[in-house]
Amino acid sequence: MGKFGKELIESMRQAAQHAEGGKARGMRVTTVELPDVKAIREALHMSQQRFAEAYRIPLPTLKNWEQGRRSSDAPAAAYLQAISREPKAIKEALQHG
Repeated sequence: MGKFGKELIESMRQAAQHAEGGKARGMRVTTVELPDVKAIREALHMSQQRFAEAYRIPLPTLKNWEQGRRSSDAPAAAYLQAISREPKAIKEALQHG
């Protein structure tokens, strides 16, 4: 077996160890804090339709996030955090694009 095969097997062992709750040498875990999309939208006093249109988020995606069927990925989470902090600036930037 070549070097690649041995590294692949070791990686799988580490993944299995991590999945069982153990710590694996060399493994890095990244946690993305997911924003509360519904709370952001409600704080802006916007309907789902209006929020989706204003921030160019597909309505089905927004509904899935709010209903917990899907989670936003890291870039979408960052975008939502930006909206929560600077909603007017984000909206204006999108209108000029």
